[in-house]
Amino acid sequence: MKLKPTRWWSRSSSVSFATMSEEIATTAAAATTATAAATTNKKSIWPCVLRWIPTSTDHIIAAEKRLLSIVKTPYTVEQVNIGSGPPGSKVRWFRSESNEPRFINTVTFDSKEGSPTLVMVHGYAASQGFFFRNFDALASHFKVIAIDQLGWGGSSRPDFTCKSTEETENWFIDSFEEWRKAKNLNNFILLGHSFGGYIAAKYALKHPEHIEQLILVGPAGFTPESDYNSEFATRFKASWKGAILNHLWESNFTPQKIIRGLGPWGPGLVRKYTSARFGSYSEGTGLKEEESRLLTDYVYHTLAAKASGELCLKYIFSFGAFARQPLVQRAPEFKVPMSFIYGVQDWMNYKGAQEARKNMNVPCEIIRVPEGGHFVFIDNPAGFHSAVIYACRRFLSPDPDSESLPEGLTTA
Repeated sequence: MKLKPTRWWSRSSSVSFATMSEEIATTAAAATTATAAATTNKKSIWPCVLRWIPTSTDHIIAAEKRLLSIVKTPYTVEQVNIGSGPPGSKVRWFRSESNEPRFINTVTFDSKEGSPTLVMVHGYAASQGFFFRNFDALASHFKVIAIDQLGWGGSSRPDFTCKSTEETENWFIDSFEEWRKAKNLNNFILLGHSFGGYIAAKYALKHPEHIEQLILVGPAGFTPESDYNSEFATRFKASWKGAILNHLWESNFTPQKIIRGLGPWGPGLVRKYTSARFGSYSEGTGLKEEESRLLTDYVYHTLAAKASGELCLKYIFSFGAFARQPLVQRAPEFKVPMSFIYGVQDWMNYKGAQEARKNMNVPCEIIRVPEGGHFVFIDNPAGFHSAVIYACRRFLSPDPDSESLPEGLTTA
């Protein structure tokens, strides 16, 4: 019997910058029609239908519960206490002045005794529920634990007051480490998607002793040097549109601000986005009507809630999603085996991983999954599961060297 819980932006690499620029331009245009509004996680005396932003903490919790109702594997949900800041530090999470403890929303799925532990970390503007199509399949091989990073989803959302790339990175890395300690985890497989892949890689550089395998799914931060200096990127940045969008980026303008600004029209915008993105960006298994409805509801409430983790964007990346501290440059420092997984239609450029691999001193493989974009685990879940299981074959197979690449997958 399932234990009930107590408690969301992809084309080929050659047009990745163009795709992102188009999406940002659309976002900026929509922003001109938005009205600024504040949001809070605290309960309101007004009924939800009368609020400008129809959401609350209770709505996030309820939306997560409804989305995870699709999952058949029994699971538990807990709020893991990570304290008020790194031990021995005078700086609280996000430099918050509050001494109140913070929590990481954690979902753990039942597994066979002795199964290897797989920790899953979501990307930017997302949360752990994005992996809802993967939990059942992966839980049959691993002890799956998925988290909402601090400042996202159902986790605590402290005020964001970081002022540098180093502060921001350490805030995510240190909060994850406090979570690991609280869960008493060692020797686990760490999987991160997109921005979550960036954080997972940074964590592995700082704490390699805890990780047996690092799996990066369409990770940010590995953009090849050629993309940084591409002719298109240079020309676009020099245009008036590029100047405006760069200003918005450096002003920490986020897509979530549009959702909040639109108030009661926000859910409709999210619905149009999710229908378009997950209905036409890939040729894999499309979302069922119920899956689409529940995901849209979940995405809206997690995006419209209090701004916190989202404000990391300008400190981690420059305009165009180029990492301010590229992971490619730190390739020789990795000390754990690595596997990269990309959807064939992913706008994240897998060639950056190829560049990094040339300078690595650890085993590294790059797997590409057909019929999938940046959210390959939603676009083509079966292909994604095959890629993860193959990447972890030394933990799952008695003779890993004899395992061949699953049909349909390719290596780079």
